[in-house]
Amino acid sequence: MKRKKTAAERVWSVFRFLIISGLGFIILYPLIYMVSCTFRERGDMNDPTVVWLPRNFTFSVLKETVQAMDFPRTLVNTFVLNVVCTVFQIVSCALTGYGFARFEFRGKKLLFGIVILMILVPTQIISLPLFFRFRYFGIEGVATVNLIDNMLTMYLPAITANGIRSGLMILIFRQFFRGMPKELEDAACIDGCGPFMTFVRVMLPNAMMSVLTVFLFTIVWYWNDYYISTMFFHNTRTVATMLHNLDNELKIRLFGSATVQISERERIVWNQAGCLISIAPILIMYLCLQKRFTESIERSGIVG
Repeated sequence: MKRKKTAAERVWSVFRFLIISGLGFIILYPLIYMVSCTFRERGDMNDPTVVWLPRNFTFSVLKETVQAMDFPRTLVNTFVLNVVCTVFQIVSCALTGYGFARFEFRGKKLLFGIVILMILVPTQIISLPLFFRFRYFGIEGVATVNLIDNMLTMYLPAITANGIRSGLMILIFRQFFRGMPKELEDAACIDGCGPFMTFVRVMLPNAMMSVLTVFLFTIVWYWNDYYISTMFFHNTRTVATMLHNLDNELKIRLFGSATVQISERERIVWNQAGCLISIAPILIMYLCLQKRFTESIERSGIVG
């Protein structure tokens, strides 16, 4: 026999629905606003009666923004950069995290403290040394090469577990590998595997949830990175750098001059369209992997 809900339970159900609905609207508000601005004419921005639904629905703003950002070419450049850096960072951080979790060696605590500093110290503090390191890469006074505006400036740190937010990735792998049973390594050792083959054949396949977590975090941070990209790249275009330069590109393509004045309100439609097409690939990827991502967060050692 079903128990009837009390008045307090009914009130709490309504209150909980209102809270969740309000939070959902706050979270989705930027995305809704982007979509609304993307498909309206810039003249609608000066019309106080237009709030959510465009008075004049159009694709012209979206087309102009795609052309100004050279989006197909920019998307390919960003995709190649992100995927390569993400793969390198997953491999290097997984090896490093496995070493901290399973091996004892001199200076281990000191080195792990440095890993924690990688999380705490902002990139801006080390940006100047990084720039000069890649501007004069090699042995000073013997042979140097200029790597600025070369994707190696992003690949090399990722290979050496020094990429964007790599300290956090190392910590995620360390926490996961620490929770795996020692018997797995003992069984692999009996079968004749050394430490490296044990990692490749036993530990890494069992860490796929952590790999997925690191993959999603890394690709999002590299995708959204603007500071490091503008420091190292002058001609190489990424989605973040093109979005930053969107105003100038639009002025040149639409009006033939970078000095032409456009009202702040009218520029909003192009800026919002640029933001929408920039986050669209990441949103699609997240929607496809959302279920596995949630499971990986629960099992990766981030919580608990």
